[in-house]
Amino acid sequence: MDLDKTDRAILMALQADGRATNASVAESVGLSETPCARRLKRLEADGYIEAYRAVLSRQALGLGLMAFTQVRFGVHSRELSDRFEREIQAIPRIVSCHNVSGSADYLLLVVARDLEDYGIFMRDVLRTLPGVTAVESMLSLGEVKRNAGLPLL
Repeated sequence: MDLDKTDRAILMALQADGRATNASVAESVGLSETPCARRLKRLEADGYIEAYRAVLSRQALGLGLMAFTQVRFGVHSRELSDRFEREIQAIPRIVSCHNVSGSADYLLLVVARDLEDYGIFMRDVLRTLPGVTAVESMLSLGEVKRNAGLPLL
């Protein structure tokens, strides 16, 4: 389905504020509430909206360190990759994981309280995951842009 200008405006409004009421979204996109609600239900049913969630503060939660971690495998097999991917699903401090091309096999975004906490996590968890033979970390010195939502091209 192609998104029209109004659908895109609804999606942008919800990306900016996932708790926006139907009335406020309708007003911001120039619709009455009923047509806006119908469009919203259709956007949800068609899979454009996957979920609604709160964005939590890392600082308030005491997670001051963010690391981009490259993971390499020594042996590449489907079974090993599947085991690795299953295990990382259960590790909350791995915020995201991507299977990538290039010198690494996976790129993880990991949060920790501080450098010592991250070091312990590396030693006791990351390096013990199935297939992992090398781990390289890049520590974030400051977040310039936070996930602001997807562009609606």
